[in-house]
Amino acid sequence: MPNYRVEFAKEILGVPFPVGSVAIVRARDPMRALRAAELRFARHHGVEDWRERADRAEIIAGGGTN
Repeated sequence: MPNYRVEFAKEILGVPFPVGSVAIVRARDPMRALRAAELRFARHHGVEDWRERADRAEIIAGGGTN
């Protein structure tokens, strides 16, 4: 199973500013990795929905375990 990194960014005037990233060590496919990262990001920031802190989430395959 591949590793994934999901990077979250807030867009201000169309420019993305990174607000965090989440490493997913194992996931069956990129969409499962994205969902797991969204949940972990929301929990980490104490919000119910990750979109309260970020506007976009981008999946990066082989992101490692940082």
